[in-house]
Amino acid sequence: MEQSWDALRAHVCRKCIDGDGRGNCRLAREESCALQAFHPEVFSLINALESDSYDAFVQALRARICSVCEHQTPEGVCLKRQTLECALDRYYPLVINVAESLLAETQASSPLEAALNP
Repeated sequence: MEQSWDALRAHVCRKCIDGDGRGNCRLAREESCALQAFHPEVFSLINALESDSYDAFVQALRARICSVCEHQTPEGVCLKRQTLECALDRYYPLVINVAESLLAETQASSPLEAALNP
């Protein structure tokens, strides 16, 4: 999962309004970034979902990630999401692109690795 976090830092965190432009987070120590906290689960979710619909990705995010996040109430209300303070929600389209790119790279290299290591 280190590769996924490095890719997110390079492609998403460096664009984040809470970052320094180089992929480093500037959130206060007492605050947490949902993107960092949940990136392994998010990548698994995106890789498992076979859909071209952004709405399907959002529904899966809400059901599997947001439902266990400490910032969401049992009623499904999230003040961080409503005020655009959740980096995962704010940058989810970019996260999907990064995850799909990594998956495509992995799938493309797998046949080559198999041929090289019989």
